[in-house]
Amino acid sequence: MDTTDRPSASSPAVRLPRAARGLLLSCHPGPSGAVTVLIAVLAVSSGLRGGRCLLVAAAVLAGQLSVGWCNDAFDARRDADAGRTGKPVALGLVNRGTAWGAAAGALLLCAALSLACGAVAGAVHLGGVAAAWAYNLKLKETALSWLPYATGFAALPCLVALSLPGSPWPAWWAVSAGALLGVAAHLCDVLPDIEEDLRAGVRGLPQRWGAARTRLLLPLPLVAATAVLALGPPGRPGGRTVVALAVVALCGTAATAVGAVPRPDGAWRKTALAGTVAVASADVALLLAQGTGIA
Repeated sequence: MDTTDRPSASSPAVRLPRAARGLLLSCHPGPSGAVTVLIAVLAVSSGLRGGRCLLVAAAVLAGQLSVGWCNDAFDARRDADAGRTGKPVALGLVNRGTAWGAAAGALLLCAALSLACGAVAGAVHLGGVAAAWAYNLKLKETALSWLPYATGFAALPCLVALSLPGSPWPAWWAVSAGALLGVAAHLCDVLPDIEEDLRAGVRGLPQRWGAARTRLLLPLPLVAATAVLALGPPGRPGGRTVVALAVVALCGTAATAVGAVPRPDGAWRKTALAGTVAVASADVALLLAQGTGIA
C-alpha cells in the first residue's frame, strides 16, 4: 500500500480539497475546457439554443472528463517512472481507484447526456469517446495511434449537426476538417514526450516517425484542414477570407518549420507550438464562421 492509501491523521475536511484538487488536475482541465467551449460556441453558431445547446456542451464535457481521468489512471505507473510532474495520480495527489471511479462515472453521465441529444447523435458521439478510451488503453502503442484522435474530433461536429431539428447529417467538410485537426492534435500532444515514450516502450505512429520527422509533418494536417474549411463549403469563398487564411497558414507553417531545427535550450518546442496554435486558431475560427452550414 502506497502513501495515497494510508490512513491520515488529518480530518476529512483537510483530505477532501487535496483529493478534489487532484481529480480536477488529472482530468486535463485545459484541453477538456477548450474542447467544450469550442463545441458550445459551434452549437450556438449552428442554430442550437437554450437547453439543447447546454445539453450538447454537457455531453462533450462529460466525455472529455472521462477520457482525461482514464488516461491518468491507466498511465499512473508509467508517468511515475518517467518522473512527469504534471500527473496528479502518479504523484499521489489522488489514488488510481478514485480516478478510475471518476472516469467510469463521467462515462455513464456522458452516455446519458449524449443519447438525450438523439439516438444517432448520441451513438456517434459515444463512438468518438470510445475511440479515445481505446487510445488510452491500447491504441496509443500502435501505428493506429492517430485514428482515435481523428475519430473523436470528427464526432464533435457530428454531435452538433445531428442535435439540430430533424437530425441532419453533418457536411462532409466539417467532419473531414475535424478529423484532420484531430490528427494534428495527436502529433502536437505526443511530440514533447516522444523520447520518454520510446524508453517506456510506447510506439505509436509519431514515436515510430521520431521527433524530427513528426515536427516536419505536423503542419500538413493543419494546412489540409484550412484548405478543406476554406474550399469545402458551397459557394465561392470571399477573397479576403482566403487571403487572410493563406497568410495565417503560411506564417504558422513557417514558424513550425523553424522549430524543426532542435536547439539545446528546447526553444524549438515553443516555436513549433506557436506555429501549430496559429494555424489551428485559423481553422477553428473558420469552422465557427461556417457554423450554420455544417449540416
